[in-house]
Order: sequence, then structure tokens, then C-alpha cells
Amino acid sequence: MASKQKIAIIGAGLGGGAAAVMLQQNGYDVTVYEQAPSFSRLGAGIHLGPNVVRILDRIGIGEELHRTGSEPESWVSRMWDTSAELFTLPLKSVALERYGARYLTVHRGDFHALLIAAINADSIHYDKKLTGLSQDGDGVALGFADGTSATADIVIGADGLNSMVREAILGPEKPAFTGVVGHRAMFPASAMKGGLIDDVTKWWTDERHFISYYITSSHDEIYIVTGVPHPEWTSERSWLPCPKDEFRAAFDGFDAEVQRLIDHCPDDGITKWAFYERKPLPLWSEGRIVLLGDACHPMKPHMGQGAAMAIEDAAMLMRCMEETGLDDYRAAFALYEANRKDRASLVQATSHSNEWLRVDTDPTWVFGYDVYSEPLKMPDGTATN
Repeated sequence: MASKQKIAIIGAGLGGGAAAVMLQQNGYDVTVYEQAPSFSRLGAGIHLGPNVVRILDRIGIGEELHRTGSEPESWVSRMWDTSAELFTLPLKSVALERYGARYLTVHRGDFHALLIAAINADSIHYDKKLTGLSQDGDGVALGFADGTSATADIVIGADGLNSMVREAILGPEKPAFTGVVGHRAMFPASAMKGGLIDDVTKWWTDERHFISYYITSSHDEIYIVTGVPHPEWTSERSWLPCPKDEFRAAFDGFDAEVQRLIDHCPDDGITKWAFYERKPLPLWSEGRIVLLGDACHPMKPHMGQGAAMAIEDAAMLMRCMEETGLDDYRAAFALYEANRKDRASLVQATSHSNEWLRVDTDPTWVFGYDVYSEPLKMPDGTATN
């Protein structure tokens, strides 16, 4: 039986939302504090590989995501200027059989809305920006920008790149700009006569890339995302509008299909986003406080696994709580870190190098990972019984 200790989750993004759903479904007393006043259907696409769709199937939203999102035929890597094929990975025909779940590309807002709808509505509190956090032997005290306060027995920091929870246990430290920005754009497929083939396609040079794919099952929305060198990022904002001429210039000389996609991007709907990272943290928890997702391992998005790592974190954290009992939260958190840090760090490093699926690649170590059946190892490296 789940502990009746009060769990506070800071952040209702994809990682925090998934953690809330899983914990509530397993009987835990969970309250979620989100700094945004509300959520909207933000214009971004997201990849959901079999490793994370397996988790979403288990919590009951996988089928709806399949009905909502796209199930691409393949991943195709191409040369930047000629579109010559570098590597093709079949997805739709093999993912379920080979890896145990589908591969989907979806609208991030549609996915997030399904997660939020699965959380008990009265347990989410919006417009709650965390400003202070302290713990003692009895619990954790939380303070918010609106002057309110709360207490909890356990706090899960799922508050992203600039996590206040991370800062509370490790001190202030700015994330490192990677020297790369990504353009994002979305537009109706009807704007392109003939649309796309049903693949995720990535055009590569040694220093930049351009990706396109559908994000709805009806194939009525096309999403574009890129990676381009950028010497510095001086804005306090994480993203800025991008003039179409600047976007076009970044891909001068790319294949005609890339130019056609750029032509159809809305003039006022192109943005560019700074990509940040942190070095692997020395610890993922302290006392009654534990971190997950971008709060402890932010990464470049070049593998499409950032959200997946946060959701895998959430599932493993719950598994470890069940293994030890939450009354022994220190043991649960140590077990969680021992079973997540190496994998998250490897994905983070692989994402940084931006070579994933460029040439013939066996993705089993990523897609075939099952957070529920992976043998647990103890913090000292030995196997659990």
C-alpha cells in the first residue's frame, strides 16, 4: 500500500505531469504546483519513442496519443544538398514487434493536455512560482511568489532547466549555452501541394540539420525543427522570433525539398530557441527532496529523448518508492539515482554529439529499454534480489 506521506511536485510539465499521474494511480497523496497561470496548445512537435510510449500505454493514454498523433513509416537521414539517403530506420512496421510499443510524433500541446487531464483536477495549483524551499526532520516548507505557503513530506523537483528546487539543494549555477539554436515552425499540410511522405526526415551537414515530420494522425500539420551554430545567446528569454530571411539564409544551398518547406513556413510563425545543458549533477536528491527531468539533466534535443528521459525518471522513481517504501525515502532516492544516472548521462552525451541515427544505427539500447523490467541495481552497483 502506498505511503500516505504528502508529495509535492514542483512543475506540471511533461515530467512532472507524468509523475503526478503515476503516483496518483498508485495511491499516493500528490499536490502539483505550477508557476504558469494556465496551459495552451504550444506550437511544437515531439518524438515519443517506444521506450516512453510503453510507459504511456501503461498509464492509459497511449491509445489516445496514437489516435491523435502520427505514426511515421520511417526515420530517414539524408545529405543536406542532394537528399541522398544516408540511413533509413523502419518504424511503423517494426517498432511494436521489435521494441514493444509504437513510435509516435505528436503535438506537444496535445500530449501535455492528455497528461494534465489524467491528474486529479483539484490537486493542481496554477500560478504558483516557487520562491523558497527549506526542509527539516519533519518535512519541507514551500513558499510561493503570491505570498502563499505549503508543506509536504516529500518534494519532487520537475521544474525544468532553471529549477528552483535544484538551486535549493545545489546552489545557483546558470546552465551552459551549447552554441546551438533551433528554429521551430509549424504550418498546415494543405499549404504544400503533395505534402510530405510519411517519414521523419533529417537533412545533415557536419554543423547543422533540418528536420520535418507530421504531428497529427490526419497529417494536417507539418512541424519543422533545426539545429544551427550560434556564437552566443544574450537574451534573457529562451526563444525569440526569427525573420524568414534569416531562417532561409541559415539553410542556403540545402536541397530543394528543404527550400520548399521553408517557403511554406509562415512569415510570422518562425522562432529560434537557445539550447542549454548542464554537466551531470553530483547528486539528484538531498534529504526529502529529489529531482527529475531537465531539473537534473537538461540536454540538446537532437535525439528526441529529452521528454522521454523525464518520463522514464518519473516511472523509475515510483518503482523505487514501491521497492523501498516511501517511509524510507532516502533509500528510495538513492536507488532511483543509481538506476537512472548512467542512462540519462549517456543519452545526454549522445544528444550533445548529434550523431544519433545519422548512419546505420542499432537503436535498441534506447527504444528497447523497459523501465518496469530493467533489473534494479543497488547504489553500490550490486543487483537487487
